[in-house]
Amino acid sequence: MFSIVAQANEWRAIDPSNAVLLTLPHGKVVIELAPQFSPNHVKQFTELARSGHYNNAKFYRVIDGFVAQGGPKDGSAVDKAVPLLAFEGEFSTDKNFEFTQVQTNDMFVEQTGFKDGFALGYDSKEQKAWMLHCPGVIAMARQTGADTATSHFYITIGQATRYLDRLMTVFGRVVYGMDNVQTIKRTAVIDGDIAVEENDYTSIISMQLMSDVPVKERINIEVAKTDTDDYRKKLHDRRIRENAFFFKKPPPVLDICQTPVQSRIVK
Repeated sequence: MFSIVAQANEWRAIDPSNAVLLTLPHGKVVIELAPQFSPNHVKQFTELARSGHYNNAKFYRVIDGFVAQGGPKDGSAVDKAVPLLAFEGEFSTDKNFEFTQVQTNDMFVEQTGFKDGFALGYDSKEQKAWMLHCPGVIAMARQTGADTATSHFYITIGQATRYLDRLMTVFGRVVYGMDNVQTIKRTAVIDGDIAVEENDYTSIISMQLMSDVPVKERINIEVAKTDTDDYRKKLHDRRIRENAFFFKKPPPVLDICQTPVQSRIVK
């Protein structure tokens, strides 16, 4: 299933050309993109970010425990000008596909695991894999048709919305500033509450490729490597939970979305 290769360095630096700096009124967010899994979505997203497409757009559909969705105003000239994207919610593999397995017989899929730090589902019979809707991932919104995504995106802010796996195209994940994502103004209210006015929606001040940000202003991030012996041991220990705190042992299983990959700032 996977190779065990000793690694002296347990961290990898995110390439600035593969990271996005999202600036909100209350703070900054860094998103690592996944062109190896969703190349066309990443390409369109980065081109739009570079063109200023997202600057001053708003998070207009923000539901507590679900997603924060943003983009230009529906039906606007900039919105209509964006080409449709073909679905990239899964990709084909071969029998030698390698990843760091986390769990078999997951509730939604045969196997889960990490590759390049991203949470994946994998079906060996279909020989297909896909990125999972764990908290903090960024995916492209779409209309009813599979191939109708354009530029509107969402970030998961609540529980893992795994029922959306293989239905939507995930193309990255938040590696810094998730607290700022969680502070985005909710636009959905319970029945009987006062509706949130559009003027109060959280705006996107800017969306930039990190490589386009002046060097002194960049947020340089490293993430834990997930293909090392050390990481596999951490997964094993988390699964077994031998710590004395667990006087009643939970089942030896791991929910991949409750197994976040660590990140750190590099000065």
